[in-house]
Amino acid sequence: MPAGTFWDAPHEVAVPNGTTLASRGRRIGAWFLAIPLLIVTLVIGYLIWGLIVWGRGQTPALQVLGMRCWRMDDGKVASWGQMALREVVGRFLLSIIPFEQIVSFVVFLATKQRRAIHDYVAGTIVVHDPNRVYAPK
Repeated sequence: MPAGTFWDAPHEVAVPNGTTLASRGRRIGAWFLAIPLLIVTLVIGYLIWGLIVWGRGQTPALQVLGMRCWRMDDGKVASWGQMALREVVGRFLLSIIPFEQIVSFVVFLATKQRRAIHDYVAGTIVVHDPNRVYAPK
């Protein structure tokens, strides 16, 4: 288990100190929040915002809701490249597979670690960071 983490036994995952595994409701809320954010920012603003916050292990919706992606294997916030892998490969390219989004949602609901397919692609979990423990200094 990486330093600075604790074992969340009910979810069978190590999470960073000062955070909790993001709830299913909060994750679903982020998905739904992304839709109006895309509209309000005319899509291009959302894409630019995303490119900026990926370096902090976030998407625009995750940032608004105080969550970030965390890598279990190295105990760090996901890097820009890992977020690009998660968002581009894990979401958009796999979405060409029929029913992938439905399968991903079922996987997310069924797993104790609350991981969707794009989380598995990038090796991330999503944590709620209400105290901004992992916010850039």
